[in-house]
Amino acid sequence: MERMIRWFVNNSVAANLIMAFIIISGSMTIPLLKMEVFPEISVDEVNVTAIYPGASPTDVENAICVRIEERLQGLGGIKRITSSASENMGSVNVELLSGQDVSEMLDKIKAQVEAIDTFPENVERPTCRLFAGSNPVVTIAVDGDIGEKGLIALTAEVKDEIDALPEITFSEFIAKKDRELTIEVSENTLRKYNLSFFQVSQAIQNWSVNMPSGSIKSKDGEILIRSNSQGYEIDDFSRIPMITDSNGAIVYLGDICEIKDGFEDSYDLDILFNGSRANLLTIFRVGNQNAIEVSEAVKKYVNEKNRRLPEGVHVTAWDDEAFLLRGRIDTMTKNAGYGLFLVIIVLALFLKPRLAFWVSLGIPISFMGGFWLMPLMDLSINMLSLFTFILVLGIVVDDAIVVGENVALFRERGMDPKDAAVKATYQVSTPVFFAVLTTMATFSPMLAVDGEIGEIWRIFPLITIMVLFWSLFESLTILPAHLAHSSDAKPKNPTLRSLYDRWETFQIILISGLSHVIDHYYRPFLNKAVNRPFTSLSIAAGIFILTIGVIGGGLIKFTFFPPVEADLAIGAIEYPSGTPIEITRQGYLELERSARKLEEQLEKELSDKPTIKNRLSTIGWQPMRSKTARGPGNLDALYAGPNVAEVALELLPGEERVISTEEVVRRWRKLMPVIPGAKDVLFFSSLFSAGDPVNIQLSSKYMDDLLAAKDELKTKLVQYPGVFDVRDTYNVGKEEISIKLLPAAANYGVNMMMVASQVRQAFYGMEVQSIQRGRDEVKIVVRYPESDRQSISDLEKMMINTPNGSTIPVRQIARLEIGEGLASIQRKDRKRSINVTADVDLSVTTGNDVIAAVTTSIIPQILQKYNSLSYSLEGEQQEQGDNLRSIGKNFIIAMIVVYMLLAIPFKSYFQPLVVMSSIPFGLTGAVMGHLLLGMNFSVLSLMGIVALTGVVVNDSLVMVDFINRYRREGNSIKSAVLEAGPRRFRPIFLTSLTTFVGLAPLLLEKSTQAQFMIPMAVSLAFGVVFATGITLLLVPVSYLTLEKYILKTEKNA
Repeated sequence: MERMIRWFVNNSVAANLIMAFIIISGSMTIPLLKMEVFPEISVDEVNVTAIYPGASPTDVENAICVRIEERLQGLGGIKRITSSASENMGSVNVELLSGQDVSEMLDKIKAQVEAIDTFPENVERPTCRLFAGSNPVVTIAVDGDIGEKGLIALTAEVKDEIDALPEITFSEFIAKKDRELTIEVSENTLRKYNLSFFQVSQAIQNWSVNMPSGSIKSKDGEILIRSNSQGYEIDDFSRIPMITDSNGAIVYLGDICEIKDGFEDSYDLDILFNGSRANLLTIFRVGNQNAIEVSEAVKKYVNEKNRRLPEGVHVTAWDDEAFLLRGRIDTMTKNAGYGLFLVIIVLALFLKPRLAFWVSLGIPISFMGGFWLMPLMDLSINMLSLFTFILVLGIVVDDAIVVGENVALFRERGMDPKDAAVKATYQVSTPVFFAVLTTMATFSPMLAVDGEIGEIWRIFPLITIMVLFWSLFESLTILPAHLAHSSDAKPKNPTLRSLYDRWETFQIILISGLSHVIDHYYRPFLNKAVNRPFTSLSIAAGIFILTIGVIGGGLIKFTFFPPVEADLAIGAIEYPSGTPIEITRQGYLELERSARKLEEQLEKELSDKPTIKNRLSTIGWQPMRSKTARGPGNLDALYAGPNVAEVALELLPGEERVISTEEVVRRWRKLMPVIPGAKDVLFFSSLFSAGDPVNIQLSSKYMDDLLAAKDELKTKLVQYPGVFDVRDTYNVGKEEISIKLLPAAANYGVNMMMVASQVRQAFYGMEVQSIQRGRDEVKIVVRYPESDRQSISDLEKMMINTPNGSTIPVRQIARLEIGEGLASIQRKDRKRSINVTADVDLSVTTGNDVIAAVTTSIIPQILQKYNSLSYSLEGEQQEQGDNLRSIGKNFIIAMIVVYMLLAIPFKSYFQPLVVMSSIPFGLTGAVMGHLLLGMNFSVLSLMGIVALTGVVVNDSLVMVDFINRYRREGNSIKSAVLEAGPRRFRPIFLTSLTTFVGLAPLLLEKSTQAQFMIPMAVSLAFGVVFATGITLLLVPVSYLTLEKYILKTEKNA
């Protein structure tokens, strides 16, 4: 190590070139890095989806979900299988065990699903795909009163023009309605002409043909033959002959049917933007594309397009993720700048100006080195990565402070600058090297966290480790080279010399004040603590026990993810499943009316700027609620159906308005009247959600047990203080008619398949052909007209064709049983399941408290009563459990690694325990910080405590190393302890102070962009402050107790 340090000291040109190379490489890498608001989350989960047109959830469950589940059950590498059966569609999610090759498992699952040959005839081929998050950047709303077809045509035109932009790779027409050419033939017409749906279908297929028919090979070349009478428009199909006679009379399809060229009628969805009919286009970022560049290109296009559009037609950019990204980058950059300034000021206050400059230079070198290596780790610039740089802002100079201070001490003793740089750096190289390694080790538990969002935590340790690597390299190579050639001479310029003298005078006063504190307060206090070691240790233990009591007593509450306010206020209404969209529209109108009243109120009160920028309204879908609900443990949230509606208000950015989103939502809720028949009217103001605080999933093979247990659990939950909005996922769906054949059907040779297929053709429709018309795939469907599909009597009097050519009404051969189906059916591990969810008032209780009470008292009673029942915690609770278990396991491993790293330089099995004794007191500081700021503990707070461990260990390591050094010089244990404490007071105080001031701007940040990260900063900042005091007192006392009273090493000396 000494030879390497000396080489750099003697080759300062090489040191400067390496420094320049690191800074330039990092600077050139930054523009090439991917930018995103939040890192992409990839989940080890395979989704299998199959469409069963016209099927009820129960039919889908039996025909699709059960068969896929049974087929996959024996496949290795699967953690669990969940499925959902809804109207027309079945979805099976296969969660894989950790460590599995996802692509290989996808191929295996595909092979197993494709081998199933028992699906009903009308089930479309299942699709298998990996669960992957998308990267939407901005959504474009195309609105105007130009009719549905005109709006779709304009949206398609906008999509084509946007796709042609060089910055754009992929855009998607959201909720585009599928085209359908419907041939409607009534029951009376079929009877009049003695026709059936099958005959109509055959006529279309026989006449609407486009078929290659070979070729003619002539002397002049080959000529292709094509038979083409394919129909594309209404007129083409109207001219298809249906009935002919010997006299030449022809009845055409258009004579007996009504042919409509429109859209599928099964899609119930209305989209309005600022009150006008609208369509939505979402533009995505692909690969390493820059979200800000994509957004700017789209906005430039929108401005140009609007100038060419007629009055009353608009194209508007909405839900711009890049705006959030810009806000977060600006906020984090601003806080990083303030933090860097404060760190430099602190260094300049306690170190000589030139020394402070060279020590501070380690920050940009380390940061640029970190940026340079980010692509190798597949890291992007996002909210978490930027925060991590702020997090290590004060930590990164710790080793440089230790080295720089020691070099300055050696030079004060009269040593030659080069020799001082080499000797002083080498003297502290071992503790500095192992201090950095221990910090890296303490961040490592976040490298492998289980759960859906576990992989995002790897950003913290990866960036920290990269930055600390360059910090260590710089402090042991480049810094000594700079200090060796740094002069102590004062500036020659009179003005600079005057400023230098004033600063030096102020610095002398400050340092003498610090020395006064050390000599008159710290040293006597340390002396008392050392003289009464067991009393001191008892007080320290009491403080830690008190901390545990504060946590255990519920004075500080735990929430998994802290709520983060968005610039979006969302109002959502939900009716019982099966409610027609016409009823939902009535409730939506009330939601829209109250939103307009709110807008008027805010305009009167805050006339400077309109608080509400835009309003997106959807009936049949809740896009913004679905998006904000997709947080940890709830990544696949989707709220859609004819029974739901939503109004989303885009507000001014939080920094530009005086009213909070929460206050906007509170006023909106107050203006909203009671909606008769509505199941839920909900309002949201958070940027994202981890799911419901209480989410318990009950599973059973027996539906009666499941329903009874669900009702009991809900009844008990409602009784808990602070628990509200208790709901379950069991929803009664639409009414169902079951057709049961009577014995008389056999007399006519009619079986169930004949009846089922003919009823399906009439009421759902019979797909005859699928044609490509431009970019649109158009289905040709034959069915009853809507007027023949509106009542039960239409089904009863429908005529069924019998094998002998006669017809008979349904009511004569079948019994119709009316019942209620389910809106959707959830399954887990081959059993039906129901989720019971609830929200909590955090001022009264937390989800963890409720879950703890429920799982210890209520759930055991229910399980004892219903033997077939099992339960699991889902959503936020599941993600929380996965995260905390893996963090706890990894933290224990990391502590073992830290112990080993400390044992090596100390050559002792017990001294590492002295260093690690201060770790628990970081928790005390973190708890005090949260209580002081009135914040709840969260998973980010725990991450801060994990990160804090390395900083605390570093200070203690340097302290113990100096005690050992003084002992080797012949001093007694007590003398060494009393000398090392004051000797290391300033560097320990300085490293802790730089860590705190580096985070101070973030602690004071009020913008919504920073709130998400503040709990982690609070844990680290306040934990460092408290642990520093403990380190300066507890470590010397613990060392004395261990060596003098337990190991008794002084006696043997």
